[in-house]
This record gives sequence, structure tokens and C-alpha cells, in this order.
Amino acid sequence: MERYPPIADHGIVGDLQTAALISSEGVVDWFAAPRFDSPSVFAALLDHDRGGHFRFAPDAPGSTCKQLYYPDTAVLVTRFMSPDGVGEIFDCMPPDRTGTPSDRHVLIRGACAVRGTVHFGLECRPRFDYGRATHTCEVRDDTATFRAPGITAHLQSSFPLRPDGVDVRGTLTLRAGQLATAVLTVDGPDAPAPPPLTPHGAAERYWEVVDFWQRWVQTSRYRGRWPGVVHRSAITLKLLTYAPTGAPVAAATMGLPEQVGGERNWDYRYTWVRDSSLSVRALLDLGFVEEAAQFTRWLGDRLQARDGERGEPLQIMYRVDGDPDLPEEVLPHLAGYRGSAPVRVGNAATDQLQLDIYGEALYALSEGREIAMRAGYHGWKNLARTLDWLADSWDRPDEGIWETRGGRQHFTFSRIMSWVAFDRGLKLAAEYSRPADTARWTAARDAIPEQVMQRGWDARQQALVQYYDGTVLDASLLLLPRVGFLAPRTLSWLSTLDAMERTLVSDSLVYRYDPVASPDGLRGSEGTFSLCTFLYVDALARAGRLRQARYTFEKMQTYANHVGLFAEEIGPSGEQLGNFPQAFTHLSLIMAATTLDDALDRQRAAATGQDGPADRLSP
Repeated sequence: MERYPPIADHGIVGDLQTAALISSEGVVDWFAAPRFDSPSVFAALLDHDRGGHFRFAPDAPGSTCKQLYYPDTAVLVTRFMSPDGVGEIFDCMPPDRTGTPSDRHVLIRGACAVRGTVHFGLECRPRFDYGRATHTCEVRDDTATFRAPGITAHLQSSFPLRPDGVDVRGTLTLRAGQLATAVLTVDGPDAPAPPPLTPHGAAERYWEVVDFWQRWVQTSRYRGRWPGVVHRSAITLKLLTYAPTGAPVAAATMGLPEQVGGERNWDYRYTWVRDSSLSVRALLDLGFVEEAAQFTRWLGDRLQARDGERGEPLQIMYRVDGDPDLPEEVLPHLAGYRGSAPVRVGNAATDQLQLDIYGEALYALSEGREIAMRAGYHGWKNLARTLDWLADSWDRPDEGIWETRGGRQHFTFSRIMSWVAFDRGLKLAAEYSRPADTARWTAARDAIPEQVMQRGWDARQQALVQYYDGTVLDASLLLLPRVGFLAPRTLSWLSTLDAMERTLVSDSLVYRYDPVASPDGLRGSEGTFSLCTFLYVDALARAGRLRQARYTFEKMQTYANHVGLFAEEIGPSGEQLGNFPQAFTHLSLIMAATTLDDALDRQRAAATGQDGPADRLSP
């Protein structure tokens, strides 16, 4: 067992309330319960010795491994091939179908021998509360019960378990066609063990999970060129969404580094208004209307609660249940992934001022406007009150989209997204005849482009820049054509795109910005940002640069991991870095694929003289 496998050497399984990361060696290296943002049960990715892990795999040194998903599902299969035989481990978590928060979460791990004889070993070493809590272990034949303050875990197997201090081990030998199971149930304090699952019962649950995911994917209306990668991204977004509220987390993990050995190690298990709002259009494009509607309702609740810092209508992120309290602390007892310390839990960026989030929020509400308008009069009043606040606040420096800790600036992207907020708010007011201070909103909307083009434009580079009166370029501005601030083929936008290509693009991969040229208050560097690469594809397609867009999109697929998942960044050697898997990356992949599909269809239609598809490229 490798002490710290590559971040990308994992698949994810989940039940729509929490998730587990499982390596291609059959090791659960990350699992938090009962929610995504709960303390960890296994966190070997953050500290091999103190974090805890759950290994279930053949004891066959030198065997080769292959991991895959059962088609169109979140059921993970890990195959081990050795001279003596071929064995498989299948992992799944029965999804939440109730929409009710639960303390009980079940990870089903099945082992089978496909050919020959396979000797399997099991090692379960939970370390509760990020390795800070002590626990007891009681073993009775095929059931081990772990108890720690506030949580209980039962490991039930179809073969005997033996204690190993406060942990357990087990071994078994399977011949071709034989099946065994190890089922981990995490529950509340003092919860009794559930009825044990026989291998036959586990197989039935397995097929129920397969059916759930395949039926869900079948509701997709995507018919484009890349169904495999698009649907894998959709499944990943679904896996990262907390079913009781419809709020997606940014990633399943915390503390994984943007630079190995560096300090850019954040907790991403929360719901960012920005990321989640942009998901609405992607979900609607794929036909997942209920998922888009559920998040829109969650966003409306946040606008009603108005629990941002300093009287702001929104804060940039929340817990999945809408709780705004996310205090950040360092866990000094954890070594960090390959020595990447500090390991942080919570996120202090929640106290930042990021004015762009109001543009993303209004973008989401306007894209799903029929859903949003069901909120009625009171929902509209909350929205109007938010825009009234923004009319007084848009012309302020802030920390910007990338949550820099180097001081506030007049970020160009924040101004442009404020323009989006007023533009969409005015359109909603007109379309639905809602009461609003439209004169005030109009004045703000019209003032912003004048200011942006005067102070955010660098004449030497012929490009819009990261912040006013600066020279640094910023890939967040790749969203401009999508939101309609600039038409995608105007000279000012095309020259900005060219400047980004010269400065931010490396062999088709895109950096967010240059932290050396624009200090962000943190030491070290970072890799290319996968979100930005997909936004680059989207912008190229809208600009009519289809050959370049398609090349970039398809080359980016070669950086996905073995089961089609992306982390936040790609490092200098092509390795995936940052928290994993990252929802924003998979969201932007869907956005890029649908935009590129439409543009290629139009190109083909123009070449053949046929009618093209309905226009979905307009903002």
C-alpha cells in the first residue's frame, strides 16, 4: 500500500449526503460522515499514520490493478490481476431517496474471484474527528463495532474479523465465482448494528444502486459528441450535491494541496454561491430540471436569510444546510498530503467581500427564471432588496473571485458580474412586471461598462485586465462572452483572448493568473486551473475558433484520471492537484461541451445549407 498515492489515483462513491474516495489499491483514503463537511472517519490522504484507512484488496504482491465505473453509474469496480487469479472489489453507497438528513450511511464493499484463487486481506483503521478522537472497538465474530464521541461505526463481514488493538483485520480465500462482503455502516452515537447483509443481499443492493444511477442518466437530454465525459461529469456533480437541500459542495475533500509541500491547502466541502449558481444553466441544458430547481430554492432561502457579514445580502459560501458559520482552524497534528501543511478545516474566505457572487446569483435565477419566479412576491422582494444594496455597493474594492489574501482591489470581474446582476434583474422585472427601482438599477448597469472600459482596459496589451489600472491578465474574464458583457467576436474581446493566449495558456492549459505578477498573499505557486481551461474552450467556440476549441477540449480529456475525474489543477508534470474531485471543473466541462457541440453543429449546418439547432449560444 503506497503511503500517499497520487491524488488522481482514486474513484468516488457516495450516497448524496457524503462520499468516500477509494484508491486503485482498494483503500478508502477519505470518508467523512454523516455529511460532506463532517469530521473524517478515514483521512489517510492527509496523514498516512494518523488519518485512518480501510483496505480491502487481494494480498498478492506484484498484482496489477485496474479501476473503472460500472457504465453510467457511481458504482466503482477495482480489478486485481495476478498469476494465481483475478479478483474484484466493488464499492457503492445506496443513495439517499428521502431528502432527509440522516446519521446512517452505508458503504458496501464486495469481493469476488473472477478466475483462479484469490487471497484477500482486510484492514479497517478508523480515526474519528480528523484523528483527534479516541475510540473503542468490540469484535464479535463477523461484526466489529467502533465507538467514538458522537459517532458509531459497524463493520459487518461475511468472514471472521479479528481485533488489532482498536482496529480490525481479516483474511479470506475465494475461488472463481465466490463472493464475500464487508459492509461499513456509520451511524449516530450508541446506534445498534443493522441486520447483517449476506453476500446475496449485498449483490441485490449493488444492482439497486446500478439501476438508480442508470435511470437518472437516462433522463439526460444530451445528444452531443462526448456523452461519456459529459455524463461522468453530471454523475460527479450529482454525487457532490447534498440531497436534503440541493446544495453542491465544491469538492469531496479538504486540505489537498495546489502545490505539493505548499500552503494552499483549503477546505472545499462547502457550497459556493458562485460555483453552484453557474451549475443551473449546465443542469438545465442536460435536462436535469429538478436539480436546478432545488438549488434555486436553496439560493432563494439564502437571499431571504441575509446572513452575510457586515450586512451583505450573501456571503460567498455556506454549509450544505445553509449555515453561514465556517470558522477556519489548522489541524497541526496532521502532516498533510506528502508533507503539505498546514491542513485547514473550515474556510476563513467566507468573511471576504466578493461582489461577483451577485452576478452569478442573478445569472442562475434568470437562467431558471420560471423556477425562480415561483417564489412569488416575497421572493421577488428579497431579490429586489439585494439589487438595491448592490446599487450602493458595486463600486467598492473586494477580494475577487479567487479569494486572494493579499488585500482588496477593484477587480474587473467583480464589476462585470455586478453588471450582470443589474442586467438580469432589469430583464426579470420587465418580463414578469415586478416592482423595482429600475431607474436606479439602470443607472448602475450603464455606469459599469463605462468604468470597466476606461480603467480595466490596458491599451498596451489591448486587453481587459485583472484589476483596475493594472496589467495582470485573469482567466475569470473568459466568462464575459457567456454572460453577454461583450459579444464573442468583437475586436476588444478577440484581442483580450489573444493576450490571454500569449500569457496564461501553456500547451492549451490555462493558468488563473500569475501570482508573481499579482501577489495574492500566499507563498508558492500553483498549476494550471482546469476550470479555466474549459472556460477557454467555451470562449474559443463562441469566438468561432472551433478547431482550436475542439483540440483544447479533447486534449484536456487526456488529463482526466483513469475513471474520468478531475481535481482543481494540473501540475507541471501533468499530475492532478488540489481537492478532488472538483465540482467547478466538471461543471465547466459540461458548459464547454454543450457550447462546442452547438458551434460545431452550426458550422456543419452552414457548410451543408441545412438549418442549424436552436440558438443556445446567446447569453
